[in-house]
This record gives sequence, structure tokens and C-alpha cells, in this order.
Amino acid sequence: MAVWIQAQQLQGDALHQMQALYGQHFPIEVRHYLSQWIESQAWDSIDLDNPQENIKATQLLEGLVQELQKKAEHQVGEDGFLLKIKLGHYATQLQNTYDRCPMELVRCIRHILYNEQRLVREANNGTSPVGNLADTMSQKHLQINQTFEELRLVTQDTENELKKLQQTQEYFIIQYQESLRIQAQFAQLAQLNPQERLSRETALQQKQVSLEAWLQREAQTLQQYRVELAEKHQKTLQLLRKQQTIILDDELIQWKQLPIPGPVEEMLAEVNATITDIISALVTSTFIIEKQPPQVLKTQTKFAATVRLLVGGKLNVHMNPPQVKATIISEQQAKSLLKNENTRNDYSGEILNNCCVMEYHQATGTLSAHFRNMSLKRIKRSDRRGAESVTEEKFTILFESQFSVGGNELVFQVKTLSLPVVVIVHGSQDNNATATVLWDNAFAEPGRVPFAVPDKVLWPQLCEALNMKFKAEVQSNRGLTKENLVFLAQKLFNSSSSHLEDYNGMSVSWSQFNRENLPGRNYTFWQWFDGVMEVLKKHLKPHWNDGAILGFVNKQQAHDLLINKPDGTFLLRFSDSEIGGITIAWKFDSQERMFWNLMPFTTRDFSIRSLADRLGDLNYLIYVFPDRPKDEVYSKYYTPVPCEPATAKAVDGYVKPQIKQVVPEFVNASADSAGASATYMDQAPSPAVCPQAHYNMYPQNPDPVLDNDGDFDLDDTMDVARRVEELLGRPMDSQWIPHAQS
Repeated sequence: MAVWIQAQQLQGDALHQMQALYGQHFPIEVRHYLSQWIESQAWDSIDLDNPQENIKATQLLEGLVQELQKKAEHQVGEDGFLLKIKLGHYATQLQNTYDRCPMELVRCIRHILYNEQRLVREANNGTSPVGNLADTMSQKHLQINQTFEELRLVTQDTENELKKLQQTQEYFIIQYQESLRIQAQFAQLAQLNPQERLSRETALQQKQVSLEAWLQREAQTLQQYRVELAEKHQKTLQLLRKQQTIILDDELIQWKQLPIPGPVEEMLAEVNATITDIISALVTSTFIIEKQPPQVLKTQTKFAATVRLLVGGKLNVHMNPPQVKATIISEQQAKSLLKNENTRNDYSGEILNNCCVMEYHQATGTLSAHFRNMSLKRIKRSDRRGAESVTEEKFTILFESQFSVGGNELVFQVKTLSLPVVVIVHGSQDNNATATVLWDNAFAEPGRVPFAVPDKVLWPQLCEALNMKFKAEVQSNRGLTKENLVFLAQKLFNSSSSHLEDYNGMSVSWSQFNRENLPGRNYTFWQWFDGVMEVLKKHLKPHWNDGAILGFVNKQQAHDLLINKPDGTFLLRFSDSEIGGITIAWKFDSQERMFWNLMPFTTRDFSIRSLADRLGDLNYLIYVFPDRPKDEVYSKYYTPVPCEPATAKAVDGYVKPQIKQVVPEFVNASADSAGASATYMDQAPSPAVCPQAHYNMYPQNPDPVLDNDGDFDLDDTMDVARRVEELLGRPMDSQWIPHAQS
């Protein structure tokens, strides 16, 4: 219900208090007829101490005046005529009163609305003993405050009137000086010939008559302004003397004679207890973790954290800086701690360098403890439930301290818990531990019991979490597109639908996310997705940002995209069969096949030779899907090869080796299908910093892979490919075209 409707139902003293809020500074009729508009405006959003907010206040004043004028125009009939005149008068009055000080209007209306709401609230809640006492003791005080408010507004009004009078008087003086100048011109007319004197004299007389009439009117107006201003000053002084008499002669004497009511000791004890509770709540709530420890915590590995006491400088805690201790506790121990159950010395592991003295920083006034070299020496795990793995078990770092304030009068024990952490002992567990942390951070409810999370979430919720994680991990502004999310949904739900809307109502369980393997695979959905982020972050981020990696398409989708493209068009997609793998799919219509898929590259491959250099080696890859020239996209990432003369000699008896990506099977197949006509393979290799003949490590048909008759020796080259795969520790897969580095 609107405040004004409830305010009209007030009775007795509350009604009188409400009526006393209004006056010439803001008529109650304006409040009545514009009640809905007034209550819908954001008066509280304006900072009265900020001069820049003056524009907003002016807009509110203009809006108020316009609403009043509109309301006045809509009044008809005999009764409406009088109301129309009255509302129009109020509009002009408010405009003149607050035109130069719109902030005062905001202050006035905020004061009115606040007191109306207070009176309505007190009336609705009934009258309490405290309320009765306050009413009997503060009724006069309320009247005094209202008189002060009226004095302030009247003073502001007279100040505006004085400025207006000064401006009018200054203009009057200017016109008076003009009148004196005209009189001086009359004296100079005697020097002119009669005809010219007559013409000038007539013009000057007309001007003087007009100006004299204006001066007469303005003199009367100025005199009236002065009288009115003097009367206002007199009324203000009378009101001020009356207020002074009430305060000094009545209220001050009564206050001096007023005894302290009630038993003093009992009141003091109650007040002390209340203050202690407030300080305790403040201190314990402001002990916070400024820098969280890593949420995936590896044993025997250093980590850091920072805790801070926000009120430490204000309570002078830094005069005797306390020590903070960090311990690791389990999820169950965290639950017991929040229930105030006794868990003293009940920890789940041992942290080295876990004590730190808080330091006070004079420049910032902060009191904090910086743990720089903590290390988790050992961890004690609890019994796991069902299929839960060690990377699903959550712990937390407990920071606790004790200090006193007020000359040891108050002793506080403060504690705070970190975000949940997952403890691992080997880097291979990092992937699954990160999944646990992501699920917790994304879907935990505020104020939960440690560390409860939903077992199922809707697919759109997971999409949002994956997109945020993807952009943060890859450190890219290019997130997951609608098409990317459709691909991920198809992979997760084993579905063929290509409409993202079809998945909006579907739920994803934690088991689907990172406990159960994807159909026909030996890895989970999260493990595959994390592998994609890992290879992008370490080796492919620039290419992803350039839009050169399509990524989230399967093999069949890649073939469908390439089918109508010219030979030599290729795209990069993430491998379905290998975690963190990325493969090249390209079109070349040969006798053997039309589409070619290269064995996936992984982080290990890119550590040996970058993606850009590998693509630069394969000259038959010409266009990045859909139609961008390869060198236009990748040439800026090619590794420059220093140009050396052909006669360069070996250094210290060693010949310098070079690495180049080759695909023997494709070279053989494309050569067989070339026939009599040249194909795109006859094009020159990718440009480089040095002349073309020196950029690629080998000529276009390298001699080492040709036999004595000039024919391609596939077996010898495949031996090299197998050797590289053995060194990388990867078996060759029959579904891929093997690549080699020669």
C-alpha cells in the first residue's frame, strides 16, 4: 500500500506530526495530488554532498513542476477552477523557491517521506513502552527540529530573494547611467545646426521618456522588493528569537534538572553487554581471507595465502600484533566447527610454516598476515562414500587467531575458512581435482553447509560455467559460441540434435560431468574439455583468438564443411579420440580418398615444433576454412630460419640438423593422382623472412625420401614416422594418416 494512503489514516498525535511536516516550503496539497509520482522517484539515490548530482535534482524539480502543471490543466468545473489556480500557484512557488537550490527540494522531500514512513510504521506496529517514552519526551524536540527546518528553508528563500534583488538593482543602475548619458547628449545639441539638432532632439526625447517611465516602475519594484525582504528578515528573526527562548530558557533548564531514571548499574551492565556483542560480531565478521590459497593443493608444494583484519587499525590491535595459525580440516570438521562443536586440535593434515604474525601497514592502515611459504606435508583422508574418488574429497584451510582490545578487557578468538580445496599428491590428479573445484565454485549456494553442492544442474547453467572457465583458463575474450555449445551437448548427451534449445531443459549430473566415461571412450566429458583448454592455453591461444581454429566439430561435420571447398582447404578440429589432441582435416580429391585427417597433434608435438611451422611445412594446405589464405593467417607465427650460404661449413665437425613436418602417405597418393595436369601442389612453399629457397628446411621434394631412381620410398619414410612415434610414446592409429618429422 502507498505510504500516503496509510499516512491519511493516522490519528491523534501522529496525524499532527505528519501535518507539521508541510508548510510553505512544500504544501501538503502537492503531496496529496502527486502522491504516486512523488513516491515513485529515486530521491534517496541522490548524494546531497556531491555537487555533480545537482543535475539530477534539477531534473526532479522540473518533473515535479511539470506534473503540477499537468494536474492543474486537467481540472474542470466550478470546484476544479479554484484547484487549477491553486496548483498553478504552487508550481510557480516551488519553481521560484528551489530553482537555484534544487538539492534543497530533494532534502525536503526525503525528510518528509522518511518521517511519514516512520509514523506509519509506528502506527502499524502498535505502541511499545519505549515508543510511549519517546513520544512523551521528544514531542517538543520534534517541534524544535521542525522549527529549525523551517528556519533553514526560510533563510534559503530569503538568500535567493536577496540575490534576485541584487541582480535587479545592478540592471537598474545600468539603465540609470544610460539616462544620465542621454541628458549629457542634450547639452551637446547646441553645437549642431538647427535641422540636425531638431532631428536628434526628437529621437533623444522619445528615448528619454521611455527610459524614465521604466526607471519609475523599476524603482517602485525595487522598493517593494526591499520592503518584502525586510519583512521576511523580521519574521525570521522573530522565529529565531522564539526558538532561542524555547531552547535556552525552557529545554536547557529542564535538561539540567532532569535526573537519570532507573537503576544506573543495571542499565550500565545491559549497555556494556550490548556493546560487547556488537563489537564481537564486528570483529569476528571482519577477519577475512584477502588472498585465497590455491583450490587444488599439491602436497610437498609451496603455496601462499593472506588474511586480513579489517578493523585491526581502528581497534589498535597492531599495537600488540597477534599471530595467525593455518591448519587444514576436512569437510566434516568444518561442519562441526560451524556448529560450535569442540574440534580443538582435530586436523586433517600437517602444514609447514603455518604460523604468521600480522603486520600493520601504515600507508594503507591495514593489518594482515602474509603466509608466503606454506607447504602441505601430509594429508589424512576420511572414508570415502561409494564411487567417490580422492579428487572429490574437499578440505578447507582454517585460519585462526586470538587478540585483546581495550587493555585486555575484551579477548577475541577469530576464525575464518578458505574456499574448499582438493588435495592431490601427483600432477595427474590435477584434471579431476579441477573439475571438483569448478563444480563447487559454480553451483554452491550462498550460506550453504560445508561443502554441499547440487548433484544435478541444468545444461544452461553448466554452459555458463564452462564458458567462464574457458575464457579464464585460455585467457581469451573469444569464448564458446552457440555452435560450440551444441557440439559439447551432443558429446555429453550422446545426441544428434543441432538445436541448442533442445538441451535447455536437460539436467547434467556430477557423474555425467566427471565420473562416467563418455560412450565408447576411456575418458570423461570434463577430462576431454580440460584437455582442449590445456593445449589452447599452452600452444594455440593466438590461433584461437585469430579465429583460425574451428575446434568443436566432429569428423563428419568437418567433411560436410569441406565438401564444396576447393582442394587444399583445411580446418583444425579437436580430436574425439585423444585428450588434448588437435587434428588437421583437409580436402584433396585423389584416387584413394577425398578427405584426409592427420593424426592428432598434442602438447608434446607442439613442444617440438609449433602448429604454424607444421602448417607451413605442408605446402598442399592452401586455404584455412572457409577461404582464408594459409600464409595470410599463419605467416606471422612462422619461426624465421636464418639464411646461410650454400657453402656454409660445419661447426666443430658437426652438421646442423633441421626438422620438417612431412606426410608421406599423402605425398604418394597425391603424386599418383596428379596425372598430366598440375595441381595446387605445384605452388611454391609458404613465404618466410629469408628467400624462399632457404625458408623451408628442405626443398619441395627432399632427396632423403627418394630412392636412386627418383621414386618415393614410402617404407623408409614410414620407418622415420614410427621412430618419432616411439620417441613420443604414442602408438600409431590406423584411422589417421601418419605424419613424420624428417
